Amino acid sequence: MPSVSSSQTIASAIEPLRQKLLNHGLYGRLQSPTDLVRFMEHHVYAVWDFMSLLKELQRRLTCVEVPWVPRGNAAVRGLINEIVLGEESDRASDGSVCSHFELYLAAMREAGADIKPAERFIDQLRKGVPVPTALTTVSAPDCARRFVAATFEILTTGKDHEVAAAFTYGREDLIPSMFGQLVTNLAQQFPGRVGLLRYYLDRHIQLDGDHHAKLGEQMVADLCGQDEQRWQEARKAAIFALEQRLLLWDGIAAGWCN
Repeated sequence: MPSVSSSQTIASAIEPLRQKLLNHGLYGRLQSPTDLVRFMEHHVYAVWDFMSLLKELQRRLTCVEVPWVPRGNAAVRGLINEIVLGEESDRASDGSVCSHFELYLAAMREAGADIKPAERFIDQLRKGVPVPTALTTVSAPDCARRFVAATFEILTTGKDHEVAAAFTYGREDLIPSMFGQLVTNLAQQFPGRVGLLRYYLDRHIQLDGDHHAKLGEQMVADLCGQDEQRWQEARKAAIFALEQRLLLWDGIAAGWCN
């Protein structure tokens, strides 16, 4: 099990930010179909960069080269591969297989959102265009570009335990509670509508609940060990990740990043 004192230190440090995110005024702003569409057209880039953060952890903490050799902690490998399976090839509501990003695009289409910029963004990446250039080319919202830039700062310059902490405390530990707020709002404001978005959110709540969060804490603990400096760096990375999510939410709420 992870070190109780170290895990609790991170949990205590991030709790004020978690509460700000869980009680953010953005959720109350989603009053009309137009509001929801605007939200999704911004949020889609955060949906995409989650996968990049996860795949970076898979690249670092499991063996993805040939010839294959065992690498790192088997429990950590299991966690990463389990999450990759759920994120990259989950079951859609119709029984087909797709990634959560593709599911989100389908939910956007159902809600009437414009998915063309996100599709052009992916097309740019397939052609080898750097992420910042691709975001600029498709005119992604400023706050979404800043959020993605912050994520890539973590995954390109962060140490293994920093990337793991950002992923665990900024995504896996946060998303079930945060998306629970969105589901509650959707049920109130759009009863019987946006079924694919509800399905997407519910899948994350189911998959990223206590099981993945606890395994994520174990991953951070395994990577930090008894090294106090690593624990401090992990705490700072977790705080940074939550701060960036808060800035994204603030940006959307304050004029939809115009």
